[in-house]
Amino acid sequence: MVLLWRKQAWVLRRLQSTLVVAEHDNEALTPITLSAIAAAKQLGGQVSCLVAGTSCDKVAQEVSKVQGVAKVLVAQHDVYKGFLAEELTPLIVETHKKFNYTHICAGASAFGKNLLPRVAGKLGVAPVSDIIEIQSPDTFVRTIYAGNILCTVQCDEAIKVFTVRGTSFEAAPASGGSASVEKLTPPPPVGLSEWIEQKVTKSDRPELTSAKVVVSGVGASRAAVDAGFVPNDLQVGQTGKIVAPRSETPFTVVYGLRRCEESSGQIKHPQVFVDKKELYIAVGISGAIQHLAGMKDSKTIVAINKDPEAPIFQVADYGLVADLFQAVPEMTELLKKK
Repeated sequence: MVLLWRKQAWVLRRLQSTLVVAEHDNEALTPITLSAIAAAKQLGGQVSCLVAGTSCDKVAQEVSKVQGVAKVLVAQHDVYKGFLAEELTPLIVETHKKFNYTHICAGASAFGKNLLPRVAGKLGVAPVSDIIEIQSPDTFVRTIYAGNILCTVQCDEAIKVFTVRGTSFEAAPASGGSASVEKLTPPPPVGLSEWIEQKVTKSDRPELTSAKVVVSGVGASRAAVDAGFVPNDLQVGQTGKIVAPRSETPFTVVYGLRRCEESSGQIKHPQVFVDKKELYIAVGISGAIQHLAGMKDSKTIVAINKDPEAPIFQVADYGLVADLFQAVPEMTELLKKK
């Protein structure tokens, strides 16, 4: 009986086919799409990737090299300027009718959260949002109540439409693949909306959700954004962005910190060491649940707070009880010497 169940599960996975909607800027693929592809691979079966844009051949070639992608579908039209959900939805629906996918997914970014609910509505199914784990082709795990509760959702829809939290899935390797590339004929424009322009703040910093090291304090708390100190695209938390620096990097230097598992959890005597894992530093952050919802999956968490009872120390790997206005300048000077 067990062997029969395992065989049925294996056959079910072989019958799966997933369409991943790629997010890009017509020049390069957005990192969260690699996480969505990794999630799609866990479902089994063939993984296809849809690249839609105004001039996106370069992106299509990039996607074709991603491990796990079997086919890249490319649709180009001026109407896809701005990647409006009203125009992309008919394309995705027509693509599904042609290839009959069992799953359609995208990253849980502003792009995916705007697009896939509309796709699900047109297909007449209920979407599953912001999943953090795949247990089977029809069973997913997502968080509710600001990440305090894990909810296991079994979806009985004929077509599973879902968004993927990028920080919960390791990115698929960007090289080593050899997917075929197929051109699609875009459906007629809908004309419900028109893209006018986009004003983007230029910065040398990486995009927050894909940054390898995040220092969070005045620059990423809700209070700082509300006070106008920083723009809202730097906010981390339930109403901001979800970050989880977790891949391996050459090294990250952390000064004056000791592991929170030792003694009381906060250091009394500064030390200097090198940590080879990526880093989230919470500077002057108390640790409200709304903020924890956006960063608690980070691989290595460092907390600096003058209150030894601050909740942030409960999730931190390293903690320093100190006044940030004294500790941060000292750390900055030490970093300059390295």
